Amino acid sequence: MRFICQNARLQPFEPADSRFSLAKIAATITTWMERWFPDSFVFALLLTVFVFVASCATGRAAFDIVKDFGDGFWGLVPFTMQMVMVILGGFVMASSPPVRRLISFLARIPSSARSAVAFVAVVATTTSLISYGFSLMFSGFLVREISQRPLKADYRALGAAAYLGLGSVWALGLSSSAALMMTTASAIPQPLLKISGVIPLSDTIYTWQSVLTAVILILVSVVVAYFSAPTGGSSRTRESLGVAFEPAPATAERKTTPANWLEQTPILTVLIVSLGLSFLAHKISEKGWLSALNLDTYNLLFLMLGLLFHWRPASFSKAASEAAPATTGVLIQFPFYAGIFGMISFSPISKTFAGLFLKFSNHDTYPVLVSIYSGFLGFFVPSGGGKWMIEAPYVLSAAQDLHVSPGWIVQVYNTSEALPNLINPFWMLPLLGILKLKARDLAGYGLLQLLVCGPIVLFLMWFLGRTFPVYQPLTPQ
Repeated sequence: MRFICQNARLQPFEPADSRFSLAKIAATITTWMERWFPDSFVFALLLTVFVFVASCATGRAAFDIVKDFGDGFWGLVPFTMQMVMVILGGFVMASSPPVRRLISFLARIPSSARSAVAFVAVVATTTSLISYGFSLMFSGFLVREISQRPLKADYRALGAAAYLGLGSVWALGLSSSAALMMTTASAIPQPLLKISGVIPLSDTIYTWQSVLTAVILILVSVVVAYFSAPTGGSSRTRESLGVAFEPAPATAERKTTPANWLEQTPILTVLIVSLGLSFLAHKISEKGWLSALNLDTYNLLFLMLGLLFHWRPASFSKAASEAAPATTGVLIQFPFYAGIFGMISFSPISKTFAGLFLKFSNHDTYPVLVSIYSGFLGFFVPSGGGKWMIEAPYVLSAAQDLHVSPGWIVQVYNTSEALPNLINPFWMLPLLGILKLKARDLAGYGLLQLLVCGPIVLFLMWFLGRTFPVYQPLTPQ
């Protein structure tokens, strides 16, 4: 890296943005998005209206669609609580003293504004392969820490980089809802089990084609994040956006009362953490660590580690209280997405598209068309596991007819359904709460990533799909 001398100090030189640079393109898209992209709650309401009108266009009676919306409205309550716990668990763990020290150390690694954005992108994408919930929280706190350094990094670009794991590779990793579901016969609905049978992870996330896809997408996402980050006068720092974080209140003087002793003693922490970790160890020994991985076990693990790292119950409780405001968007918006899910599930929209793709595809082109279809549907049903339940029966059935590897189709779904997340506020909500930003602040950079990664994904799904042998369908059970 070249250096220039300024005020007798060596400063890292960052190239000026050329007229047609990615930074200029990103700035143009972001400006447009900031003007036209609505608040995430309004976005959810607009999607609800759009899906209602589209369902009416299929010929389904309006009253039936209204009933579908109402029946589905509370259908994501368990998942909503899981996402709330993702925020709480990730927050209390990331705000604990040991993890704070780790984040503080990592935040000092980047030496320039653009390298800071690229570094956050690397952290977000790699950690999302382990857990998308942890990726959101850890990357969010890393952005908050970096934003306090004198790098003048664009806060919007940092936030968008922290979100890249959810918009690129998370579903190719260990928390893939579709892949994990298909490994366990008891988790697969009987009609689907008769079509595909059990699909082991060796046929999905552990194939070399899937690993190569993840590596390529990570590299591309990081490069785009680096070159699209604005520098100099075009950069918008956290301070210029008016975002401020309240300093931690001073610790009150401890009173030597029995109640205060219970709040401060680590004895209760050790007992409860031992209880929780023992349960997790039992689950892993019973099912194997891969089968035991799901949102429930991840959330329990993060809560237990958060409690352990805070050491004292009072410190843990205080961190959980600070996390509560970040859950507001999830609590109020997820029911509307559940209503959308209900209207999509019972209308013929999905099957109509799937039927068209099957009609106009063959063994080689089918993965590409599934990729387009899954990505499109992801704008309206942004739920990896739930959406897979809509698509899986006819998508895997068509794969059988066309002799395409069902394991690869699962990964085609996983790769493609993540792309709409880049501009869909559904998964942004936990991160937005942590960073105190609006969806429109991240959506411009997300759209640029979508425009770059989308064609690459389509090519990889077609090219790598050709490396699988012709699949011989299962004998009907």
